[in-house]
Amino acid sequence: MLTDWLTVLLQGWRRRGRQESREKGVERPYLLWKWLLLSTAIGLVAGLGAIAFFEAIHLASTFFLGLLIGYRPPDPAGEGSTAWVPLWAASRPWLLPLVTTGGGLLAGLIVFRWAPEAEGHGTDAAIAAFHQGRPIRARVPLIKLIASAITIGSGGSGGREGPAAQISAGFGSLLAKFLHLDAYERRLAIATGIGAGIGAIFRAPLGGAVLAAEILYKEDLEVEALLPALIASIVGYSVFGAFSGWSPIFAVPANLAFSSPLQLLWYGLLGVLCGLFGRAYATGFYGLTALFHRLPGPRWLKPGLGGLLVGLIGLAVPQILGMGYGWVQLWMGPGLSAWPLWVLLALPFLKILATGLSIGSGGSGGIFGPGMVIGAAVGAAFWRLLTPLVPGLPGVPAPFVIVAMMALFGGIAHAPLAVMLMVAEMTGNLSLLAPAMLAVGIAVLIVGEQSIYSNQLRTRADSPAHRRRWSWPLLSLLQVRQALLPPQPVLAANLSLSEAESLLREWQIDSVAVLDERGTCLGRLTLAQVLAVEAAERERRRVAELLESRQTLAVTPSDPLDRVLAVLLDQRCDWLPVVEERAGSRHLVGYVSARSILQAYQVARAPQAQRSGPEPGLPTLSVLALTSADGEPTSAGRQKAEESLSL
Repeated sequence: MLTDWLTVLLQGWRRRGRQESREKGVERPYLLWKWLLLSTAIGLVAGLGAIAFFEAIHLASTFFLGLLIGYRPPDPAGEGSTAWVPLWAASRPWLLPLVTTGGGLLAGLIVFRWAPEAEGHGTDAAIAAFHQGRPIRARVPLIKLIASAITIGSGGSGGREGPAAQISAGFGSLLAKFLHLDAYERRLAIATGIGAGIGAIFRAPLGGAVLAAEILYKEDLEVEALLPALIASIVGYSVFGAFSGWSPIFAVPANLAFSSPLQLLWYGLLGVLCGLFGRAYATGFYGLTALFHRLPGPRWLKPGLGGLLVGLIGLAVPQILGMGYGWVQLWMGPGLSAWPLWVLLALPFLKILATGLSIGSGGSGGIFGPGMVIGAAVGAAFWRLLTPLVPGLPGVPAPFVIVAMMALFGGIAHAPLAVMLMVAEMTGNLSLLAPAMLAVGIAVLIVGEQSIYSNQLRTRADSPAHRRRWSWPLLSLLQVRQALLPPQPVLAANLSLSEAESLLREWQIDSVAVLDERGTCLGRLTLAQVLAVEAAERERRRVAELLESRQTLAVTPSDPLDRVLAVLLDQRCDWLPVVEERAGSRHLVGYVSARSILQAYQVARAPQAQRSGPEPGLPTLSVLALTSADGEPTSAGRQKAEESLSL
């Protein structure tokens, strides 16, 4: 009874919010007071999930690295002790490759047995769920938490932001499904969960909220997600802070304020290095991921292989194990001068390799944390190289370490503003934002279109989440018959591919519709498909054989033009056959193209079209009745268009 009441209440809110939006003529589909409740619920779960994940990583690390090996890596000052036990002083250092292998195998078994979508880094999966409108299964957050804690706690190179984001985004998706919210509201709940989870576990509520809006796109912001994410991130941070404390993750030396304009030259050069290493990080990670996907054998076995290789590398350079935030803490202090230079120079490359082996092999963990450690290592090595050569540099490496963390991951994640804010909150220091802006800006330019998140889209216009907003509403009221063109030349299905090639070249076209002996349309054949077949095989093989292996694409005269245009764009084709059902077969009546759709739209919205009578058999009056004198949709037409569009 209570759940039914909540569902009815929220659906009523949604209807009133949309009505209010239409009356005001603006796009404001969500009321603040409704999302205050939803964001608070998502934030509460994000905070509790961050606590559970934080403790799970601690327990796993204590068992795998502490109890089995006797090794204790350092913690950042805000999360524990910076004291550490060297690996060579541990009681059983030789067990490290076995432990990392066992952790990888156990995580792989859990993931691929119960939730294969929990493989890899969770932030990218949450981004994909937002754009594609897919719900996140209820089991995914739990499986992600357990598998990631095992991967990271056993020494795998991974971060905790991805699992935290997927845990809270998964709850947002479940909450939206439970309350029967529509597709875009579900997407907004997922984005809110991303910001809440990351903001909570990194104690960076402002940066986490901005990240929820910025990380979805390379060159855009999901503005509607900002306010819900701010509320959820603050709630999540409060819950997690009440458990773990309110100190920033990293303790930094005092008096780090930027005060020397001449140092901008070195910060600019640091930005160049961070951009290059950011590209190397993305290339190396996805290169190793593709390599593991091509390897034969069960998928659950591959994380064990990756863990074995990480353990062997860790015997020589233990700084690549786990999250690595404790090492970042040590690199900020004056003790960096005592570190072997070769270790600092090798660490960025080895951390990229270890992250690809741990997460790219099918393990579970985030890639934000390793990106921060790689950036910190670049900054530390840069300071160490310049200090003996350049006078006037800061006396401690902390400024270069902090700025490099911002620049490297802010650039390759295409989230410069969010990452700058997050690192500032994680270090409790805002005084380095000026040089950081220069370094981050240069890194973004060097990174270009490359991204560490493969599911990022360029702008909101490229996302299915905004297909309604960026499309022409009038198109949803027009039908294919209003953009119908007469049939092009057609091919018989029993022709050989060599004959089909000759005819296509003779007609000087790249594609053609194919009919069988009964006149049934089988789809469209392209010259590229024919040329993909070996020349010696084209005489023997028939057109029908080639079409049987491909999905047949066709539309009907009554299909709305907005959906047909979406199919044309998605399939990257210039026309589609139009068919009618006659006696159980699909009879070809013509074709529709992007150009004919545009022409139909222009005719429908032209002012003179309202003065002309409708063509016989075409529902033109029903369309034009919903347009104003200037050809634009009226409020009734816009409402009908919005209701007909599916997200």
